[in-house]
Amino acid sequence: MKMLSYAKHILTRVSFDARLFEKELRKAIKMLIAEEVQELKNWCYANFSREHEAILNRCFVRA
Repeated sequence: MKMLSYAKHILTRVSFDARLFEKELRKAIKMLIAEEVQELKNWCYANFSREHEAILNRCFVRA
């Protein structure tokens, strides 16, 4: 669960920059297990769908 918390922290910090947000989101998806990816997906859509919906849709196609 620590990696999930870390990923959330990083994504919150880089959310001002779309490219950096997408890069960090892709890295987070690769390093987390399936259950954590689902939780991250829910959290991301709840927190960032207004600014980064297109990025979220691209990154979570397979997740």
